[in-house]
Amino acid sequence: MMAGERALARAEGPDGPMEPAKKPANAKKPPIRRRDRERTRREILEIAFAEFAENGLTGGNTDAIAARANITKRLIFYYFNSKEELFIAVLEMAYAKMRLAEEELHLGALEPEAAIRRLAEFTFDFDQANPQYIRLVTIENIHRGRHISASRKLKEMTRPIINQIAAVLEKGVRSGAIRPGIDPNELHMTLNALCFFSVANRHTFEAQFGWDMSSPRAKAQRRREIADLLWRHVRRD
Repeated sequence: MMAGERALARAEGPDGPMEPAKKPANAKKPPIRRRDRERTRREILEIAFAEFAENGLTGGNTDAIAARANITKRLIFYYFNSKEELFIAVLEMAYAKMRLAEEELHLGALEPEAAIRRLAEFTFDFDQANPQYIRLVTIENIHRGRHISASRKLKEMTRPIINQIAAVLEKGVRSGAIRPGIDPNELHMTLNALCFFSVANRHTFEAQFGWDMSSPRAKAQRRREIADLLWRHVRRD
């Protein structure tokens, strides 16, 4: 009998194949798969975003963030060295969401008036759909923008939308639809001031003036008016 046959005979035994040996009761279990690092980081940021938008940087509670994420507070500081670094990362995430959405506008494919109106409507809709984003930006302004100033990533994010606006203005000037001399940064600031106010100051304005800014009808009217105002501002008469 050859070696391979002898081994097979031992494995089978006299009455056929033998049952595999049972593992001892104290055998080690396979290791539990460690948390996915990127998923954990993303969960922390999403929860921290809600916490900071509601309570600000000073009032934001890392214990509450850890509890909601079902992790230890130490793990938060493993990913983010400090509460301020976590806040900066939240700002980067919040602004990135808007900047990514802006990339889908493709304003260059539209005629000047359509592009300006599309930009205005998009900005208004984004702000209305993301009141926590507006609160977060307001909180960062209370801190005089020091966290945005510390983030190179946040500064670089602004260029694509400014470049899109500049291209629309140049195209409009060449076609005679838009007056020359408009600064794209100024136009971006004017538009954001109009849309931002509609969310950030809604409650105080409604309380003071008894003016509806919250109903679907009021929002639709304000959306049209902002688009009209922006186009009237840039068009060549």
